[in-house]
Amino acid sequence: MGAFFGSLGGAEDRCLLRLLRELNRKRRYGAPIVVVSGLPRSGTSMMMNMLRAAELPLVTDRARTADEDNPGGYFEDERVKELDKAEDKSWLFGCRGKVIKIISFLLTELPPEHHYKVILMRRDLEEVLASQNKMLTRRGEPVGSREHDEKMIERYRMHLRKIEFLLEEERNFDHVDILYGDALARPREQAQRVSRFLGMKLDVDRMAGAVDPALHRNRAGAR
Repeated sequence: MGAFFGSLGGAEDRCLLRLLRELNRKRRYGAPIVVVSGLPRSGTSMMMNMLRAAELPLVTDRARTADEDNPGGYFEDERVKELDKAEDKSWLFGCRGKVIKIISFLLTELPPEHHYKVILMRRDLEEVLASQNKMLTRRGEPVGSREHDEKMIERYRMHLRKIEFLLEEERNFDHVDILYGDALARPREQAQRVSRFLGMKLDVDRMAGAVDPALHRNRAGAR
């Protein structure tokens, strides 16, 4: 076996090893659960909308409808909010082969008996805070001070480092990072990356068409 791998080029080796790993995971876990994740206000709903445009099956109860903060909808399932409390998570078996949105803080609560392909949405942390603050203002809730925001940004950084470690080290996780700004500026390119990551021939034109550039309303530094 070693001689066989030694006869291949580096790129061919990696391709073959990825294929073998995928086959082994499919045998062990069945179809993967596609998880769209990230911090709140990092573009997870936008990615869910792109995947809906590609006609992938989504797991959502549609309890939370579209509003000014998320004109395209939230694509949430209330059961996700109980992942850190519920002992029975067997409902996740029904998510195999489907797409579900799970906030990054709850990725550590996912049980190990599934294969997760995680699309991790990344966004400038100041933009994340600006968007969260705007949402709070609309709801009439108090907004934190600049000092509070700076502490939150540092907490988010620490949290994302832990999530990066989880996604890299746990064998039942695969992930791809998608930058929110890139998805808005070059949606077809990012749709192609998602298509390759999922190993599917998705309609990248329809996915790109589901992106509204006007969503980039909260820039870094805004309050």
